[in-house]
Amino acid sequence: MNRTASLSRKTKETDIQLTLNLDGQGTSQIHTGVGFFDHMLDLLSRHALIDLEVQAQGDLQVDQHHTVEDVGICLGQALEKALGDKKGIYRYGWAMVPMDESLAQVALDLSGRPALVFQVNFSSPLIGDFASELVREFFQALSNNARMNLHIHVPYGRNSHHIGEAIFKSFAKALRQAVSIDERAKNQIPSTKGSLIE
Repeated sequence: MNRTASLSRKTKETDIQLTLNLDGQGTSQIHTGVGFFDHMLDLLSRHALIDLEVQAQGDLQVDQHHTVEDVGICLGQALEKALGDKKGIYRYGWAMVPMDESLAQVALDLSGRPALVFQVNFSSPLIGDFASELVREFFQALSNNARMNLHIHVPYGRNSHHIGEAIFKSFAKALRQAVSIDERAKNQIPSTKGSLIE
């Protein structure tokens, strides 16, 4: 089963090429022009064990919003495409990841129904020159376009960099679990409805 996807998205605000392999080794080539975001996408690839290539050019002279959001759109669409009919996947994933004094909890369901619950308070508006509110924008775009239920909760944390990193690592671990093939049910759609796609 070839669980890969490649896509491009070009607007007046961004020009993005993205490729992923759900059964990869966790290798990545990320170039978005946004340093902290590149670091987070590299973490996502490594800890989810998906191969990920992202080349993005955005209107960074305006701000980083369009680039971050549109990469989220592309990654969500690529996930949905690579999963196909979702036969044999675990479907659900959850993880709890500490990063020094911060803790992130993520649960997700590749249900075909988009929803985001984001219970996070960053301690500062910026992580370097990266607006911390863009973490939510990325995951909103991703959950909408992957059509997943995604719940992100940070019960405590002091350092905004640590909070952001814990979120991305926790999401990666949860995603790795959800997209993995269940050998006991590899020929089944994990739904009583018989379908997880429209």
